[in-house]
Parts: sequence; C-alpha cells; structure tokens
Amino acid sequence: MKYYIVDVFAENKYEGNQLAVFIPDGKIEITEMQKIAREINFSETTFIMSGLQDNGGYDVKIFTPDTEIPFAGHPTLGTAYVIQNLLESAANSTINLNLTVGQVPVVFEGKYLWMTQNQPEFGAIVEIDRIAAALQINREDINADFPIQVVSTGLPSVIVNLNSWDAISRCKINHRSYEDILKDIGDVNLLVFTTETASPENDINVRLFMPISGYLEDPATGSANGNLAGYLLEHNFFNSNEINYRVEQGAFIGRPSILKINAKKTDDHYLIQVGGRVFVVAEGKWY
Repeated sequence: MKYYIVDVFAENKYEGNQLAVFIPDGKIEITEMQKIAREINFSETTFIMSGLQDNGGYDVKIFTPDTEIPFAGHPTLGTAYVIQNLLESAANSTINLNLTVGQVPVVFEGKYLWMTQNQPEFGAIVEIDRIAAALQINREDINADFPIQVVSTGLPSVIVNLNSWDAISRCKINHRSYEDILKDIGDVNLLVFTTETASPENDINVRLFMPISGYLEDPATGSANGNLAGYLLEHNFFNSNEINYRVEQGAFIGRPSILKINAKKTDDHYLIQVGGRVFVVAEGKWY
C-alpha cells in the first residue's frame, strides 16, 4: 500500500510533528495496523480506510505505537491534507474525517488548516504535590491560582500552568510518579504551559508528555491544545470569552512547532478551533 510522511504544525519541513498516513489497497486487520504504527514509531500513524462516504466523510483510524486512539489533532490535520492535496482530484475547502469520536471537519484557509474540536469535558482536579513530583519541579513553580485539571475534547489532558520559562525548561517526567497518577485517573497526557515564550510573536509555550512507552514528549499536539483552549476559557485565564493566540511547542526536543488557536465561549457552549500548516516530506510503498 502507499503511504506518505508529513510534518504537521510546522512552519518549515523537518519541523512540527511527524505523521505517517497509509492508504490500504485492500482488507487490513487491526493487528497489522498496530504493528505498522509500532514499526513507524511516530507518536501517531493513520490509515485512510475508505473513499468518500454517504455522510460526506472519510473513515480514518489513528494509532500510537501502543494502541488505537479515538482522536488526535496533528493526525487529523495531516490526514485531511493528504486527502485534499494528494488523493482528491478537486481541491475542496473542507475535508471531513469520520473518527471514533465522530465526524471532524478540517477547513482549508490559504496555507493553514483548521479543525473544530468537540465540546470540552472538565474532569478531576489533581493535587499540586503529585504533579510537582511527576514533573520533578518545585511546588512553587506551579501557579496555584489555577487548578490542575483533566480536560478532554476527545483525548484527555492534565492541564498545568507554570510560572516561568525556567520552570517549563526543567520539566522531566518521573516515571513512577506519573504512573501513579495514571492508575488513579486513567490514560491522560500531561500538558504544561507558561505565558513566557521564546519568541515575542507567540503567546504561550507548551510542553506535552504522552502516556505511551517511555512517556515521551510530543512536539506538537492539536488535541491537547484544544483542551488547553477550553481550560483557558473555563477559568477565564485571559479575562475574555473570546481568545486568539499562538502556541510554540517542540523546541525542547528539536522539533519547533506553531499552533494557532481561535476559541470562544457563549453561555455553556465552546467553539474551539486549532490551526496549523502541513508539509509533505516523503511518499513510498509499504510491502
């Protein structure tokens, strides 16, 4: 079958988050897709399982090296880009993906792709000392004015606000402490953010650690940044019900990434849109 490798939430090739997109040419088992995702060993790998369906979408499956997941941001944008630019004969302004969480539309506006995420769900509050231990930072590095909370728009994150660039630079996962948190609240990634940024044109710096083998850091995370947008609105972080900002992520692991966020809250309804660019790096044949 044919496959493509793309860089998502990148401003240039070889930046952003890597994604492999496969187009099966026949029946393929879940176990085979999982083995391929492990062989590729990117944070996610996707499989376009159908052509255009009656509901106007394409069936897509998403795998980490360890498991199938219902939703993730950079696989959604990267797969939609492949469908529009490399598979479709006509360039459509919107590509709909049929994912486990439901249909997710991706809108193309110039160089940027935008996805609208599901309504956020706000979950458990996590104790500050447990998070400090998991990140191997001081309790005082964490902004206690805002809760440490699980938020999900399809894939849950623990959201943690840090006080400084210095604090976010020192984060390093303590596996045992993180595992203890995961045992209590389930598989959640761990997102830390600060308003101190490397570039003045950006508004927030994010780091994200994944609950997969080794608890690796992710260079760009659309789903989790959607969770963060819901959190910022819910807790009135910017003193506004409508927020537009730029996120820098990935520089600490050599994959600088930029995500653009537009979000607003009207009564109890959230509109969360996450945008970024995609670059094709390679195509090939899988034997």
